Amino acid sequence: MASVRVVLDTNVLVSGLAYPGSIPGRILGAWRQGGIDVVLSRYILDEMARVLPRLPRIALSSSEIRDLADSFMFMAEMVEPCAELDERLRDHADQQVLGTLRAAKADYLVTGDKDLLALSGHYPIVTPAVFWERHGQ
Repeated sequence: MASVRVVLDTNVLVSGLAYPGSIPGRILGAWRQGGIDVVLSRYILDEMARVLPRLPRIALSSSEIRDLADSFMFMAEMVEPCAELDERLRDHADQQVLGTLRAAKADYLVTGDKDLLALSGHYPIVTPAVFWERHGQ
């Protein structure tokens, strides 16, 4: 059986790292165990590296955060986001994340971002809870 291909948004990566027992944490665990195939872009990893130092719960140095991002690059399939803009997206800062989904041709974009979730009628965009309900191990 083919594994499900997902793009994990920055908020899912960060939440999963900060709270390993949460649903995003379980999704990261499934990825580490080979239960899902994750597709990322440099944009998502760079955004993760910018956000992690702001979280006191994650006590990693900047070099450890960069090492983590580098390890994710080797664990995930990396794509260049599709440059075509979708004008329906309310927050244009999320274009790169949507572009990652489009370039990856993934089964899902897993996110907690309400602006991206607003496009779930046009793209396969789901919350971590919905994804876990459908594909959790």
